[in-house]
Amino acid sequence: MRQGPGGCAVIRFRFAGIVLLLLHLLLVGWLSLRPLDVMWVTAANLTPFAGIRADLAMGTVEAVRRIGEGLLLLAPLGVLLPMAGGRLTVSPCLSMVRTVAAGALISLGIELLQTGVPGQVVDVDSLWLNTAGVAIAHLLVVPAGRARMRRKRREAHAQRPSGTSEGHDSVPWVETSQGSTPTIPRVGVAP
Repeated sequence: MRQGPGGCAVIRFRFAGIVLLLLHLLLVGWLSLRPLDVMWVTAANLTPFAGIRADLAMGTVEAVRRIGEGLLLLAPLGVLLPMAGGRLTVSPCLSMVRTVAAGALISLGIELLQTGVPGQVVDVDSLWLNTAGVAIAHLLVVPAGRARMRRKRREAHAQRPSGTSEGHDSVPWVETSQGSTPTIPRVGVAP
């Protein structure tokens, strides 16, 4: 199995990311999909930004609380999804698009599952807020974190003497050709 330079560290990093991602999704599922015992529920909000306008009409403190809850619910996915991927060298735009799309799909899945949960109400604005939270967390943490990790990796590689051998981690990883594909000469091409 080829892992490249620092393979063991990458595996530990990805494993930690996957474990934290699963724990976060379990917490989100418990918070979002548990039945609530309430006297009455409001109608589903399928009009974009109507719920945000209603929150803003309730006053600053209540609006900040409700909008903040929507932004923070899935925000850790903006960091945990790239962490579970374990890549250091990737296009920042592509990483952002993949992470935000995954966050939006997870949020949509939660909203669709809420249709069958007593006491939970579907709100299209929570889809917008959850996706925005994922995007903001990704922008604030991931590019700077990847740059820092790449810099530490370069510094560690530059500090190693070139002639030392400290196991397989110090050997530069180069993918070599394995030769041409074997063929069977007696088999002709089908008509």
